[in-house]
Amino acid sequence: MQYQEYTQSENNFEECTKCSICTVFCPVLQVNPLFPGPKQAGPDGERLRLKDPGFFDATLKYCLNCKRCEVACPSGVNVADIIQSARLHYDQTPPKLRDRILACTDLMGKMARPFAPLINGVASKELPRTLIETALKVDHRRIFPKYGSRSFEAWLRRRQKEQAAFPLQVAYFHGCYVNYNYPQLGKDLVKVLNALGVGVQLLDKEKCCGIAMIVNGMRKEAVKNATHNVSIIRKALEKEGVKVITTSSTCTLTLREEYPALLDVDNADVHDSILIASRYIFECLEKGATLKFRPDYHKRIAYHEPCHMERMGWGIFSERLLRMIPGVEYMPLDSNCCGIAGTYGFKKENYDNSQAIGAALFDQIRAVNPDIVACDCETCKWQIEMSTGYSVLNPISILAEALDTN
Repeated sequence: MQYQEYTQSENNFEECTKCSICTVFCPVLQVNPLFPGPKQAGPDGERLRLKDPGFFDATLKYCLNCKRCEVACPSGVNVADIIQSARLHYDQTPPKLRDRILACTDLMGKMARPFAPLINGVASKELPRTLIETALKVDHRRIFPKYGSRSFEAWLRRRQKEQAAFPLQVAYFHGCYVNYNYPQLGKDLVKVLNALGVGVQLLDKEKCCGIAMIVNGMRKEAVKNATHNVSIIRKALEKEGVKVITTSSTCTLTLREEYPALLDVDNADVHDSILIASRYIFECLEKGATLKFRPDYHKRIAYHEPCHMERMGWGIFSERLLRMIPGVEYMPLDSNCCGIAGTYGFKKENYDNSQAIGAALFDQIRAVNPDIVACDCETCKWQIEMSTGYSVLNPISILAEALDTN
């Protein structure tokens, strides 16, 4: 068996003091004894793997890449990056057909869109999901996100002339979810930004951020997407004053942090100009911009901060935006992982653990009984809606819903 040469770690594993705080905060260890835990799988394992790649442990696949270990680490060790880097460099097991299908979101979205009503109908029924489980090991209990018949890109492209008339401009990295599954979130962002006097541009043929490819071992494909995306972001930023805005916490983290850390794709010149929309909007309001809200808007909203949003430290921006809506009763939820972790929770072998990890969050949502759960991550939305029955909206969509545009 041939391993890729990897004799020096670019991660800061040597700063680990073996305090084991990361193991306390790891959601996987609470439900799956097969996972060695972030300290052992990360810094401890890295010391051994650098001596002999044969020390690679296949149980690293149980890591969610939720980054909660990194948030907890008092020494700032990039524990999750160490684990994912080891998987990318040492795991010689080729991705299964199922993993490739789940990871290739652009391809699946393009194929599904012309047949969206048919696919949505079939995927909602028990028998087809059971057949999919038999063939691909995607758990039959998992509810698939619906596809839209029209893409967000097509919708915004028809409005580029009116968007270009606004004095300020942003470029929007919408991601696969907005383009193929839920264009309404993109439309809501346009509505809010237009109310602030900001026009929205499309990036030049953006590709999936690649996080699903990274965690499913498709490094070559992920590097290709990352190189392309950094290139088109760089091109967009050549226009003075333009920022690149996202609405997905995971896309944001991937574009900013995972490209250089896991794929060796240099994004240093564009890193600080990639912002999640809630932060950009909050900063606009801090500079004097205003939004007018409907006097009849009254909602009890519970906010779930996604793990990747917590890793960036940016949940505060979504919180402050929601709190400034006069009719909102804001209810922060305890910090918990929902358990889906993108494609992780779709796989049959992970489904029960995925649901067990999210149980505490689901119970708290039921206990507070909100009108809406707010969340910045699309896969958290799928998990919470499926597991609790409560409606989940991105904070941007809540802002758009509460706006008074008369």
